[in-house]
Amino acid sequence: MVRSAVLCLVLALGLAAPAAAQRTPQPPAAPAARVEVPPIAYKQRTLSNGLKVYWSQDRSTPNVTVQVWYEVGSKDDPQGRSGFAHLFEHMLFKATRNMPAETIDRLTEDVGGFNNASTWDDFTNYYEVVPAEHLERLLWAESERMGSLVVDEAVFASERDVVKEELRQRVLADPYGRLFALMLPQATYTTHPYKRPGIGSIEELDAATIDDLRAFHQDYYRPDNAALIVVGNFDEAQFNAWVDKYFGPIKRPDAPIRRVTAQEPPRTKAGVFDGYGPNVPLPAVALTWLGPKAADPDAPALKVPDAILSAGKSSRLYNSLVYEKRIATAAFSNADLPAEPGMFLAGAIMASGHDVAEGEAALLAEIARLQAEPPAAAELDEAKNELIAGQLRERETIDGRGFALGYALMTEGDAARANTELAAIRAVTAEDVQRVARRYLAADRRMTIRYRSESERAAGQTETRTAPPAVPSAKYTGPIVTLAPEGERVAPPPVGAPVEPVLPQPVERVLANGLRVIVAQSSDLPLVSAELIVKTGAWADPQGLAGAASMTANMLPEGTRTRSAQEIASQIEALGASLGSSAGVESSSVSLNALPDKLPAAMAIMADVAKNPAFAAEELERQRQLTLDSLQVAYQEPGSIAAFTAAPVVFAGTPFGHVADGTPASIAKLSPADLQKIHQAYFRPDNAILVLTGAITPEQGFALAEQAFGDWKKPAGAPPAQPEVTPSPKPRAVAIDLPGAGQAAVTVVKPAIPRSSPAYYPAIVTNSILGTGYSSRLNQEIRIKRGLSYGAGSSLSARRTTGAFTARAQTKNESAPEVLDLIRAEMKRLADVPPGADELKARKSVLVGGFGRQLETTSGLAAILGNYALYGIAFSELGAYTGKVEAVRAEEVRDFARSLLDPAQASVIVVGDGKAFLEALKTRAPELEVIPAAELDLDSPTLRKGR
Repeated sequence: MVRSAVLCLVLALGLAAPAAAQRTPQPPAAPAARVEVPPIAYKQRTLSNGLKVYWSQDRSTPNVTVQVWYEVGSKDDPQGRSGFAHLFEHMLFKATRNMPAETIDRLTEDVGGFNNASTWDDFTNYYEVVPAEHLERLLWAESERMGSLVVDEAVFASERDVVKEELRQRVLADPYGRLFALMLPQATYTTHPYKRPGIGSIEELDAATIDDLRAFHQDYYRPDNAALIVVGNFDEAQFNAWVDKYFGPIKRPDAPIRRVTAQEPPRTKAGVFDGYGPNVPLPAVALTWLGPKAADPDAPALKVPDAILSAGKSSRLYNSLVYEKRIATAAFSNADLPAEPGMFLAGAIMASGHDVAEGEAALLAEIARLQAEPPAAAELDEAKNELIAGQLRERETIDGRGFALGYALMTEGDAARANTELAAIRAVTAEDVQRVARRYLAADRRMTIRYRSESERAAGQTETRTAPPAVPSAKYTGPIVTLAPEGERVAPPPVGAPVEPVLPQPVERVLANGLRVIVAQSSDLPLVSAELIVKTGAWADPQGLAGAASMTANMLPEGTRTRSAQEIASQIEALGASLGSSAGVESSSVSLNALPDKLPAAMAIMADVAKNPAFAAEELERQRQLTLDSLQVAYQEPGSIAAFTAAPVVFAGTPFGHVADGTPASIAKLSPADLQKIHQAYFRPDNAILVLTGAITPEQGFALAEQAFGDWKKPAGAPPAQPEVTPSPKPRAVAIDLPGAGQAAVTVVKPAIPRSSPAYYPAIVTNSILGTGYSSRLNQEIRIKRGLSYGAGSSLSARRTTGAFTARAQTKNESAPEVLDLIRAEMKRLADVPPGADELKARKSVLVGGFGRQLETTSGLAAILGNYALYGIAFSELGAYTGKVEAVRAEEVRDFARSLLDPAQASVIVVGDGKAFLEALKTRAPELEVIPAAELDLDSPTLRKGR
């Protein structure tokens, strides 16, 4: 996974708008509450070979995270080999002298843990979370990866193909992927290697050789260029003894580590970069300035104006560009301050009918406002609270705490900055904000990046592309490591004694008005999650009004009878809390995360939002336009189109048979009365569940529930009941032709089982074998063996009366038929032959481990308990889950696959550039319905406009 702190933009189309015309005047905003984050307690030492070791104990968890951070990133890519550090990240998951390829997955996924890695501009990090008894094994495995990696031609070629598919998926198939991954760094930097894309290019990846790869490992993957970070439940003395045993013998090379010496010169004038891309539905504009490095004293001060500009719905860019002027569908900023001098970014994706010139002018006006006068005290405090509360939420998990230490070490040179940075942010003054805005964001030193559709390129104008430099391969003369013969390999260390998890004990009570309240004290960290679940979702959408329930939920924070949306956002954010709302197929929810001492005030706002939404026409119109613009973007993404198409294909003619979030035609028809009708019918206390988890006792939870929701009136009569859903068994094969798509999305989908089915546990084990995790069968066949996709998998949703099974992968367009063959073959293989004992045990561990990690976060526990309450599952299932998973037999997996995963009874949806795959696809699906994307109508049973 390649990452950059520049921005990983998610087009979040939330909208704040004024509430109803008549409302009670609000008192002046109270001073923002002070948010505090407990420091990460850790110890450190350095081995004689230069390896830095950091550890932090947490006896409350049964798990441990093992992380190794190498000070090598995309900036260190050799000349003519952009994307090389990222490509190498993939190689480290393969063989070592004593570990065959994929062993790291056997040691993590197969025991209920997980592993991953990411490549950033300045570093590459490898991290695992496993049950604590596996710590010694993971330390051994990481020492193997550091000291004896095997690099061979076959694995090199396969992983290079996987990286190409990642590039196609993240960059070429995303309408804005080129802008953020390629153009922003290219336009911002002239000299420093930060200008090169971390994910590389097809040409430079193809130019790489095995000698390049071996030389890169020799140069950078060494103990004096690495840090080992371990957080979790372990014995300190034993841990240090293992570190000495496994990492101590690794030798420090004599050659010095090669470092980047290039320096970006100061920018002396403004510039403009024009970029274009296929399938770009809305233009975008970004402004960048050169900024300081992460360790610079000005770095904390520059992060605060970033938060003022774009953190939350009360931010300046959102209020100005999205809410007031309505010229943008998303506005963003980012203080990207890596280990060497970085950049500051402000940008927008424009709304329909608005151009980049409007966006640039509006962005510049907000920058000038920062420079003209310091922010008010309340706004400054709110921005700081959002930054600090965000850090608190990230540190809820052991791997989050490990990441905080590693990131500070790699970007600022000192892990302690993970703790001191928060104090530095707290110390930023209003005058500091104004000063750094004036110093770094001068109008005459900005770069303007304008990004538009290829159709807007001037006639005769062609893209200027600089060919990658022809650089000869490295001449590697060092030792070459090979996998030892099976009888000569060193075995992994034994597994230690298991650490038993402490399960939360939910307590429930029903208020007099019928509201079911569930409280589970689950954490000492000062966080509480509150989840209000209402038993209505897309199934309740009126005929022809797909997305009505979704829009009803989305509009809840957009104004009540006594608060405008701006007041809601500013009051919540001043508390350091977060508030959101959404709807799915069978339920709607309002979610809150807050500090315990701010919970009463935050829950009062949450209750107001749930009970008293205004649904004002002006607010709805704003939200409608944002949603329509969002759909324009989604309708250019193969994966999104495939996901939208699944429900109309599988559940046609039933209450599930439409796009849950709506279509352009249905969203255009929604009125305030439609939303009010849904709210009046379903949002009532006797049709709702409130779950509170985290640092809260049952007595505190019930008292807060009564205080916030006790006056919620229960209407006469029972709420409308959800109807039974019986989908048609007839499968369809649909291909949606999206010319210019960077990839094809391949989906196989069919009806499944309800949550109450006796086959539920065999079903989730079956799905785990087929498509959950890196080592699932689909990912093994499609990614690992053939390099056809960045990832392939499957999911099983079990609802009240039915469910859905989905298998999916994205691949280069010409490979879509082959990927479809592989998905079908794996579904059939499960039905033909039961899994072996080792595979069955490993895939059960994936489920058990994932369930345990979800229980460890307040929001994850709230989601599990809310789901149990929604579907009538007893809370004893928390303790019974592991045993029920372990009890599933191989024959039950085979029988479930035979009865419900027959590929001949499944529908097929392929979305991509049809000229590359349609003819081959027709031979596999003779009844294939081919629909040009321009003619797609997801409201029609035929999926075509006018038919």
